[in-house]
Amino acid sequence: MEQNLNKKSSGLALVPFVIFVVIYLGAGLILQARGVEMAFYQFPSVTAMFIALLAAFAITKGTLDQRFAIFARGAANIDVLTMLMIYLLAGAFSGVASAMGGRDATVNLGLSLVPVQFLTAGVFIISAFMGTATGTSMGTISAIVPIAVGVADKGGLSIPMMVGACVGGAMFGDNLSMISDTTIAATRSQGCEMRDKFRVNFFIALPAALITIAVLLVVGRPEVMPVMDDLSFSFLKVVPYLLVLLLALVGMNVFLVLTIGIFTAGVIGLATVSLDLFGFAQAIWNGFTGMNEVFFLTLFCGGMSEMIAHNGGINWLIEKLRSMMRGNKSAQLGIAALVSLSDFATANNTVAIVVSGSMAKDISREYKVDPRRTASLLDVFSCVFQGIIPYGAQLLSAAALSVANGYAMSPVDIVPNLWYCWILAVVGIVSIFVPFADGVCKKDPWNWEYDVAESGVAARKALLEAEKASGKQL
Repeated sequence: MEQNLNKKSSGLALVPFVIFVVIYLGAGLILQARGVEMAFYQFPSVTAMFIALLAAFAITKGTLDQRFAIFARGAANIDVLTMLMIYLLAGAFSGVASAMGGRDATVNLGLSLVPVQFLTAGVFIISAFMGTATGTSMGTISAIVPIAVGVADKGGLSIPMMVGACVGGAMFGDNLSMISDTTIAATRSQGCEMRDKFRVNFFIALPAALITIAVLLVVGRPEVMPVMDDLSFSFLKVVPYLLVLLLALVGMNVFLVLTIGIFTAGVIGLATVSLDLFGFAQAIWNGFTGMNEVFFLTLFCGGMSEMIAHNGGINWLIEKLRSMMRGNKSAQLGIAALVSLSDFATANNTVAIVVSGSMAKDISREYKVDPRRTASLLDVFSCVFQGIIPYGAQLLSAAALSVANGYAMSPVDIVPNLWYCWILAVVGIVSIFVPFADGVCKKDPWNWEYDVAESGVAARKALLEAEKASGKQL
């Protein structure tokens, strides 16, 4: 990117980003004060980003064509375009798998395997598995909260605790899943492979999950043993989720993984008469269109980030942050704080990563933070805050689903019961100072001399391989 060559430094360049935050956060706060439901989702984030983008065009010098060329350079960056394609394929897989009954089958499979006396911990594990397999915390919450509320009511359990376990598990999955938009945004913005980020992230998320399970086993035991309703399922319909998870973990190309997942789910749907050919095609299209918001947001943000960098905003920010950073560990704390504040302002963890990703990359290069570590920090702390802010979609949806199933509860009631999110925050901070998650980063260290912003680590490896095969420098 141009910021590596352009030494301009100007705080004014960050005005578009401030405009986005003020509009998006301000509209949400005003509507929240008026008692509007889902207040932070009434003013579309893409519209706020579009207004901010217009401001970026206004403060950038040059002709309109020159300004658009700068925007296009950022929007057409290989990492941005790769991210957009993965979003579309992930949406299509989720849409087809859900349409053929895979989501419900996965929930029932999990519930049928959990002893009733361990239901609270079991709901957390089921939510974690489903969130990891499907890549969506919202889909997980929508599927499991109604069941969790009914089970908790029958068993004399604390319903806020049961719902909190469900939300925590969903955020675990959102954080780790190979097809989660947060994982896609974090890895592509830092130029690292998904499986590498997973390995770093796993050693932070797993201890937090194990501690959470231990806590829930103690405080979440039911007073009476509830009777479960019919939990029939077809294991065949769970296969696409398991297949995608396994193929991603062994390192298969993500485009191929998702394409295989889409057609595996489609073939199973056709074979079980859950889908017909037209329903299969419609489910793919619905999956594409379901990613509209994050698609356009990423496109606009990629171009706007390039304009901010061109105008010296990134250099200015790093100069200011440098005064608070003394080395690698303080830089990691800064990255965690940056994405946390972004999520607090935007109430959307994917948006927070997209908005702060380019800044985090510059900080990590300045202070020699491994890109896999940076991607992990972005994903971990955006998920922590997204899970605990009471005006986020996850808690708003969980509370609304609880009310719809006969239990009056506000998002604030769930916050103290989000054991996983609170524990993850502590483990994430501790991991910065006690490097138990850094061992996986020692192999294939970051090439600090190469500008990863231009094409990413994967592209660099491909170039070196092509040079070796052709016997000449490309």
